[in-house]
Amino acid sequence: MTQSADPDASAEAAISVRSLWKVFGPKADSIVGTPLAGLSRAELLEQTGCVAAVRDVSFDVAPGEVFVVMGLSGSGKSTLVRCLTRLIEPTAGSVFVSGEDILKASPARLRELRRTRFSMVFQHFGLLPHRRVIDNIAYSLEVNGVKKEKRHKRAHEVIELVGLHGYANHYPEQLSGGMQQRVGLARALAVDPEVMLLDEPFSALDPLIRRDMQNEVKRLHRDLGKTMVFITHDLAEALKLGDRIAIMRDGAVVQMGTPAEVVANPADEYVADFVRDVPKSHVLTLGAIARPAAPGEHLDGPRLDVTTLIRDASPVIADASGPIVVIANGEAVGVVTSDDVLRLIAGEPTASEHEAR
Repeated sequence: MTQSADPDASAEAAISVRSLWKVFGPKADSIVGTPLAGLSRAELLEQTGCVAAVRDVSFDVAPGEVFVVMGLSGSGKSTLVRCLTRLIEPTAGSVFVSGEDILKASPARLRELRRTRFSMVFQHFGLLPHRRVIDNIAYSLEVNGVKKEKRHKRAHEVIELVGLHGYANHYPEQLSGGMQQRVGLARALAVDPEVMLLDEPFSALDPLIRRDMQNEVKRLHRDLGKTMVFITHDLAEALKLGDRIAIMRDGAVVQMGTPAEVVANPADEYVADFVRDVPKSHVLTLGAIARPAAPGEHLDGPRLDVTTLIRDASPVIADASGPIVVIANGEAVGVVTSDDVLRLIAGEPTASEHEAR
């Protein structure tokens, strides 16, 4: 299993999770820390009647990071995100948000945190049908006791932010699914939260609207820099949105890394099946295929940064008469030719995969 969380990093992390467990069933508290915890999900269910929905999960989310948790249905990803705000009470472990231990928060403090520091966006929009768009968005401020004039002013600000100009006085039934989800995003943003938790928010949308909403999240993140934990079962969505991805199976994290790391070096067959059909050139950078210059290869060709996607570099590589020079911080770190790109497309191991082996 590839799972890492630096204990020294937790103090600076926006979210820090350590050894988190959620076990459902009779005497669930007696499972963690015993030999039973090492059983597979099927064995644990058979022997105890319990299900370990989240199994010993640890990770840190940096401020401003988009951290994507993905996996198949039943992998534990939605249970995990609900444990972060104690919508589901964890069985064991710790969750810190900006250094505060969420699991030790009193009910009153927890309600305050949910109103002011966390915002959640779900697959089901949960809009109030009898309220206009502006009042749906302002509702999160209303429950915080914000006066009507002030909350409507803030609601108008986020209406502009999420592309709902002109729809303030519409009712939810007058909006498309994509527009309704924009209202959900605006409602979450209205309280200016530190952390946004998005649980498969676009799963109910058709593909074209879903793509538009993914682009909207990327734009909002670029403009606002919010820390986001995004749950999805869709690999393409995870690769598009995530700074890092954690892939779950049977409640445990089986691999964690950047999109390029996951695609280039899947930890096991489960992850390999996920990424098998991903066009590597759309995810990997020149750094993944750069190699030392061979004898006789000249370093006077075009220079591209190591972080350039192979897809974006391909036209330059195709037009070059010799190797492309790959640079990092102004220094040459290797070369890439059209043959290197063709080997990638043919499925041969990349330079980084050779090193890993």
